[in-house]
Amino acid sequence: MAGKPILQSTLTCPECGHQSIEDMPTDACVYFHVCASCGVRLRPKDGDCCVFCSYGDVACPLIQAERGCCGA
Repeated sequence: MAGKPILQSTLTCPECGHQSIEDMPTDACVYFHVCASCGVRLRPKDGDCCVFCSYGDVACPLIQAERGCCGA
């Protein structure tokens, strides 16, 4: 991917549908996120490296850069 990565993603809770715009780190994976609406603890789906890749509208910066994620 050319250019700067997108550093915000809208996470959508699979339990209640609540959406929140979250900042993504450029050097680490986010394995957990607690929904501000229903309190469910989101974890990555099998095969995904982080909650942004599973529930976000934009993949994490490491995946965007095609570098793999978190040592993968």
